[in-house]
Amino acid sequence: MMFKMEPGWKSVLQDEFSKSYMKSLKEFLRLERQNFEVFPRNEAVFAAFDHTPFDQVRVVILGQDPYHQPGQAHGLSFSVPEGIRIPPSLRNIYKELAADIPGFSVPSHGNLQHWARQGVFLLNATLTVRAYQAGSHQKKGWEPFTDHAIRQVSERLSGVVFMLWGRYAQQKEHLIDSTKHLILKAAHPSPLSAYQGFLGCGHFSKANLFLQAQGVEPIRW
Repeated sequence: MMFKMEPGWKSVLQDEFSKSYMKSLKEFLRLERQNFEVFPRNEAVFAAFDHTPFDQVRVVILGQDPYHQPGQAHGLSFSVPEGIRIPPSLRNIYKELAADIPGFSVPSHGNLQHWARQGVFLLNATLTVRAYQAGSHQKKGWEPFTDHAIRQVSERLSGVVFMLWGRYAQQKEHLIDSTKHLILKAAHPSPLSAYQGFLGCGHFSKANLFLQAQGVEPIRW
């Protein structure tokens, strides 16, 4: 598996790559890519870990698994490359930002790399998916890996904002030390649940106030 990963993350995660679950996952992915279309492409699987250096993580936004339609997934949760139609969940994220952050202008694209470069770690719990089959790579080995990544952020860093949207993300709360980090919980931004507590949650301004209180630059959403 060829991939790029920022050196800080590589040192924090390197022991996981030699564990039996990861060896099984690699074999599973090899067969999947041989027989099916898999997203994102190989070199983008660990994009979240490459765009946001470990020691610069300020906010964690946790997704479930990558988009499963062609051209959408590029390794960052909720994000799509420029030129790809903005997915409904991200439209609702932009809608909340427009209501929450004064002066926020809704972009014409869904590429969130500019967040990632500012320390917003856009992590999916499962890092790959079979084309057109949502959730198809869940429980194949990714979750222990991404759980370990969340734990490492919690243990080694302080003052990070964790945005947990929806029940699936909120099940990861036990991995986070709430005495040293801010945990923000709301409904998922999907059209199915956005009006049940995501829209109006104010997470983006709350995150910036928390960061500023620690003398940390706010995120330019």
